[in-house]
Amino acid sequence: MGSFNGHMLPGTLFLAVGLWRVWSAVARFAADPPAFRVRAWCPLDLPGAPRLLELYVVAGGTFLDMCLELGGGVLAGRGDGLAPESSLIYLEHAGMLLMFFLFGALALLSQKRSRYLPLTDGELCLVAAAAFTSEFLLFSYHSATHTGLEGYYHHLLVILIGLCILAAVLGALLPASFPVDVAAGMLMALQGLWFYQTALTLYGPMLPAGCDRDASGHQVECHSRAAVERAEQLANFQLFGAVFLAFVYVLGCYAVAAAMFGHPDLAAMHDEHVAALECRGGGGPCAEECVV
Repeated sequence: MGSFNGHMLPGTLFLAVGLWRVWSAVARFAADPPAFRVRAWCPLDLPGAPRLLELYVVAGGTFLDMCLELGGGVLAGRGDGLAPESSLIYLEHAGMLLMFFLFGALALLSQKRSRYLPLTDGELCLVAAAAFTSEFLLFSYHSATHTGLEGYYHHLLVILIGLCILAAVLGALLPASFPVDVAAGMLMALQGLWFYQTALTLYGPMLPAGCDRDASGHQVECHSRAAVERAEQLANFQLFGAVFLAFVYVLGCYAVAAAMFGHPDLAAMHDEHVAALECRGGGGPCAEECVV
């Protein structure tokens, strides 16, 4: 992953799956709030489209990325223009990707109605949590070898991964929670956006002023403490911008889904919520009924 393409490929996978997960969760909730349940993956219910498309993308995409990482490790081990010691870094990445491939493969096997592997959504959420944990451990310790601006971008990535672990575990513990399901998808999309931002900043055209890449092109060095602080502040702003975009996307999905699939219970829940707020805030004849 220590390259522009190495960040863009996993970023695309996380972003695509995360955006789909958010829309699916919002659409299912808007269509029938009382029956809503957290899904470890979301089927594609469109005529002529493969129902298991998300799982094919997860399993196939991570398998492809894993093969690329293993190939890079082989080249590094042979010393074909790469430092031989870097082969272990590729193997680390491949091991992390293996966990996500296993999640996709196990979810696919569970859909084949195999009597040997009938995993529920709650159990698959825990498998996903294990995959995110492997990613968390990889970047937590692997990032310790990165210094300066590169280390800071990886540190922010580790925070997002930790939140993904929390959302996956809560999905297993709170199977009827709509906010948990939306948060899981939104955090995956944020991971994808941050992989993109990392690629554009460290390996692309968005390198901050006062910082340059070293001769190898894999490390970023800032020339002064002021340049380091400015670059880190810019990274914080970029993360805030990604979070803002994610919230706008969630709100847009909710507005569209409510207009398309609005269940009567959805309007009733909104009216009850507004009435309760007015009751508690303004007193009046219903004040006694508001006291629990």
